[in-house]
Amino acid sequence: MSFSQKYFQENEFAIKDKKLIYYLSPTLLENNFKHGFFTKTSSEINLSLLSNRLKLNNKNCVLNQIHSNQIVVGSKTLEKERVEADGIVSDKQNQNLWIYTADCMPILFADKKKRLVAAIHCGRKGLENKIIKKLIKIFYDKGCSKEDMLVAIGPSISKKNYLIDNKTLQNFHKKAASKESISFSDSMEISLKSKESVNLQKNDLIPLNLKKYAHIELLKENISNTNIDISNLCTYESNHNFHSWRRTKTFLRQWNFISS
Repeated sequence: MSFSQKYFQENEFAIKDKKLIYYLSPTLLENNFKHGFFTKTSSEINLSLLSNRLKLNNKNCVLNQIHSNQIVVGSKTLEKERVEADGIVSDKQNQNLWIYTADCMPILFADKKKRLVAAIHCGRKGLENKIIKKLIKIFYDKGCSKEDMLVAIGPSISKKNYLIDNKTLQNFHKKAASKESISFSDSMEISLKSKESVNLQKNDLIPLNLKKYAHIELLKENISNTNIDISNLCTYESNHNFHSWRRTKTFLRQWNFISS
């Protein structure tokens, strides 16, 4: 199945004279799921103000993200202390599931019939720990059908900007990959004509396509390719719009959400 990325619809509004831009997945939008992938100005806004401006007016579910495969229900996040996890599944109506990211993938899930939703923070470690497989099993255990599941992978770092050494790549494949997944040759797919490519090889750095790997994992779990949206936006390249850990080592993040 071919891997392709899409243009996500851009929207904007203002809070206290700050312009906030967010992007919408075509598939989630078509099926009337409230959601959004925000740019970096969202990190300067109180989450309550943000949700009120979006006219959500319900419970904000937030995690202490730790690059794990831990997934909790929305109600669990409303306790006094933030729960350590990297995925949230709705267990009641009117829950806003928030994930913050800089280069990792914000991945939103929804069942168009049961109206169950989820959000995960997924980078290389999340893929190694198979958080996507774990999340989809939760949906299937709740009686969701593969035909009704929708997935949107938001703005995150692109292949050419996610560079790792050979040892890290081999470890990734050992933990996360299978024969059906991204091959080593795909990870090495760099044009030797490019000066940048030559420098990368000299430094023993290899690009890894996290979005493509996530896409393959979704297909392996029987999610239809037509139900998967993948943003073409790269957090590393777009300094104006996104925070990027790899670019600046910032601890600032942008918000992403989906509502039940």
